[in-house]
Amino acid sequence: MARFFIDRPVFAWVISILIMGIGLLSISSLPVAQYPQIAPPNVTVQASYPGASAETVANTVTQVIEQQMTGLDGLRYIESSSSSEGGASIDLTFETGTDPDIAQVQVQNKLAQATALLPETVQRQGVTVRKSSASFLMVIALISKDGTLDQVDLSDYMEANLVDEFARVEGIGEVQVFGSQYAMRIWLDPSKLAAYDMTPSDVVSAVSAENAQISAGAFGSLPAPDGQQLNATITAQSLLTKPEDFEQIVLRAETDGGLVLLKDVARVEIGAENYSTIARRNGQPAAGMALRLTPGANALETADRAKAKIEEFAEFFPDNVDYVIPYDTTPFVKISIDEVVKTLFEAIILVFLVMLLFLQNLRATLIPTLAVPVVLLGTFGVLAIFGYSINTLTMLAMVLAIGLLVDDAIVVVENVERIIEEEGLSPREATRKSMGQITGALVGIALVLSAVFIPMAFFGGSTGVIYQQFSVTIVSAMALSVLVALTLTPALCASILRSKDAVHTHRGPFGWFNIVFEKVAGGYASTVGWIVRRPLRVGVIYIALAAVMALLFIRTPTGFLPEEDQGILFTLIQGPTGASAERTQAVADEIQNYYLTTEAENVNSVFTVVGFSFAGQGQNMGLGFVQLKDWDEREDPSQSVQAIAGRAFGAFSQIQDAMVFPIVPPSVIELGNVSGFDFYLQARGGQSHQELLAARNQLLGMASQSPLIGSIRPNGLEDAAQFNLDIDWRAAGAMGLSATDVGNLLSVAWAGKYVNDFVDRGRIKRVYVQGEAEARATPQDIELWRVRNNSGGLVPFSNISTANWEFGAQGLTRYNGMPSMSLQGSPAGGVTTGEAMAEMERLASQLPPGFAIAWTGLSLEERESGSQAPLLYALSLAAVFLCLAALYESWAIPFAVMLAMPIGVLGALLAAWLGGFENGVFFQVALLTVIGLTGKNAILIVEFARDRQEAGSSLFEAVVHAAQQRFRPIIMTSMAFSLGVLPLVLSSGAGSGGRNAIGSGVLGGTLSATILGVLFVPLFYTAIRKIAGGRMAK
Repeated sequence: MARFFIDRPVFAWVISILIMGIGLLSISSLPVAQYPQIAPPNVTVQASYPGASAETVANTVTQVIEQQMTGLDGLRYIESSSSSEGGASIDLTFETGTDPDIAQVQVQNKLAQATALLPETVQRQGVTVRKSSASFLMVIALISKDGTLDQVDLSDYMEANLVDEFARVEGIGEVQVFGSQYAMRIWLDPSKLAAYDMTPSDVVSAVSAENAQISAGAFGSLPAPDGQQLNATITAQSLLTKPEDFEQIVLRAETDGGLVLLKDVARVEIGAENYSTIARRNGQPAAGMALRLTPGANALETADRAKAKIEEFAEFFPDNVDYVIPYDTTPFVKISIDEVVKTLFEAIILVFLVMLLFLQNLRATLIPTLAVPVVLLGTFGVLAIFGYSINTLTMLAMVLAIGLLVDDAIVVVENVERIIEEEGLSPREATRKSMGQITGALVGIALVLSAVFIPMAFFGGSTGVIYQQFSVTIVSAMALSVLVALTLTPALCASILRSKDAVHTHRGPFGWFNIVFEKVAGGYASTVGWIVRRPLRVGVIYIALAAVMALLFIRTPTGFLPEEDQGILFTLIQGPTGASAERTQAVADEIQNYYLTTEAENVNSVFTVVGFSFAGQGQNMGLGFVQLKDWDEREDPSQSVQAIAGRAFGAFSQIQDAMVFPIVPPSVIELGNVSGFDFYLQARGGQSHQELLAARNQLLGMASQSPLIGSIRPNGLEDAAQFNLDIDWRAAGAMGLSATDVGNLLSVAWAGKYVNDFVDRGRIKRVYVQGEAEARATPQDIELWRVRNNSGGLVPFSNISTANWEFGAQGLTRYNGMPSMSLQGSPAGGVTTGEAMAEMERLASQLPPGFAIAWTGLSLEERESGSQAPLLYALSLAAVFLCLAALYESWAIPFAVMLAMPIGVLGALLAAWLGGFENGVFFQVALLTVIGLTGKNAILIVEFARDRQEAGSSLFEAVVHAAQQRFRPIIMTSMAFSLGVLPLVLSSGAGSGGRNAIGSGVLGGTLSATILGVLFVPLFYTAIRKIAGGRMAK
């Protein structure tokens, strides 16, 4: 093949130009993302049962829906929660690769079977099904420039003008509003109702009757009598529009002509539909909408569309309204990708300098350099074929490939130059002879490297997606590299090299380098000879090194993905059970003041929401979105998000009225909302809620004493005091009261009842009837409300009920159908998440029988990635061995290559230990890269030793000569590869955690494989040849 292109260089150029052209066309069509679609698809079912307790919601809504969700294709796990606010949420997570549209349709079909079993109120409120990611893409907030608008005004403007528009933006799966649109609020006064001998049900009936849209028909509608000349629509009463209109609703007409109007017993105003959240931006009222991605959507493209949409609408905002984006995940994505691209170019420059140092002329250096754009652009074409994106993983794979892809061209050029210098052949003839010598080695190297990475492409789950991106990118680059090395590189060697180019000078800086290198090479050859003559002593050293490698591998803590500084910080607020929104807001204000004063040099803005948190919803819950300044303004380690969170944790621990947790977002935001570890404590033996709560508290106590656990917290609403009404139904029946009348009184007066709708500036909004806040503030206010019996009299509610305080659940959760409690935590300083997870499992084993923990979210992915790693290594090593066996037509010779691999792995593990890195996905990829590189170096020696031996040399002469002859290209390629990954090791800023982890592992392994591995390979080859015996040992 090479001979063909040596004689036809134009043909070789045409192939390379076509490859580059396809790549250039592909780049423009490839989307850009931080990571590929790692997060598994999620479908959420939400329902609302206003006024119901958490237990009531769980029994009548959540479990009813949950029990129907069986037989769904690819369902991985199901989480459900029920709150005392009347909310029910069922989150279904499917296997990675499941079509989210199909999953949503299946869930909707199952929900249809459950809908008829739900309470009528729940059906009327509506049950929604959505598919979107678990976390927020960004938050857009409206603020008042002059402070004249409050949150309700801003929220209503947002609901009326923005929410629906953003819900239709391509890529947005859900818009969650922190605020509420206007509603017509009718606030009942129980004293006035009693004075007029009326009940809340009378008000609801009157509002329903008078605030109605009547369809009155038309004159002359068909069929019409003959000669009909008029056709006109008849208009009658329509929906009311103003509070004044509602105030005039007639509740009762007296016999003397007097009227009881709504305004006589209630206060009517335009207020908020709900008052569950309070939003502030830097202390000023705000309305916010959080955008969630549709599964499979590209974050950068969706965010760009959302920003363009808000810019479009901002032109029509009222003069006193403006928008801000207090939370945005995409700047980190853009900068981290830019940093990887920068690293890629740095690697190319460093590799070029190494090649120039060794080849020592521009002509020779240009040949392997030209392979870089051909291979890289061709790899982009392959990514487009596979439907991949330009993301952190594919770009890191290309950085790794830089050093590998020039190796093939370097081997060709270096061998051609050696033959020209040693044998005096012309460049064309030297190229022909060189390709005859090294084509087998090139193919062998390509097979080994491909064998290392190809098994990664067949793993499933989120970890499998990461593996696949690396595998396809690197294997594609390797395949293209070999293609270029067999086509373009020999054609260039034959056409542009000159005989004088191959002569290594002994003058100047290059001369000094050559003299030193020749001495090192001579020393290396002598050392190899010494080692080969002393196999037992050196074998003991090798066994010791392998034992150290095994010990380090066992002790290296596991992980998933390294923690990153994404320029954002969450702060969770959890007040005491029963704390009001006013108390929680005071804590939120204190937190905001801390960030904007103490951390002023690091923080841009703080957006707080009271009433909402990742742990649940309620008046005692809150969440802060802290937007940090750009990374170039926070270059000192003390300004990292981890350092800021650590200081904030210490400061907030002094707050007495709430628990406050600064949380660093996870490395993959789509997999959850917080970093650290995340799990459910399950009651698998039918234990009660109180028993589960006791077990949880026991686990929290043990974890708080563990030196491996930095912090741990319950992720949900705590049990709280509840006012239990015990209704005497016999007494109620004796007084002529029906259960419906009693229930209606409670739901209207205390929970608030949605009656019907009204029209506000062209939009349909809701009408609610509820008791005045002052009339439902204390237990004694129950006595103010009365129920009408069947004879028309009013019965005080206190006559048919008794009350007592009890402790009950504010929120109930289930995981995979079992009662559970969610907990989240973070490891102590210097401890990895893998170690912390193992510690939590150990502590959980000390709980009473029937309790167990189940990992979820990012922790589940980490656990599964750790379980896949041994199989991945085993498959890769087996594939390498089989490829070598096929290449050498021998079952023995491959062991000479395989035995060198622990040496490279040892270096990678030492680098991880020194740098404090986890054995996570990035490090696993680094280990596989090191295995491939170690095998490549060994193949260069083994291939030449085998050829030399077959030419008639003794085993000792063959192996020493091969080691000395291949020393220069091995050092050259290894040095090129080491400097190629050096920018990864030294990088900082956005996304540096992943770059450092993979770069350090590869660099450590490369140095170890180069410094130690090349000493042991000749010994391995000699030993294998002797052990195999017979013809091989001649």
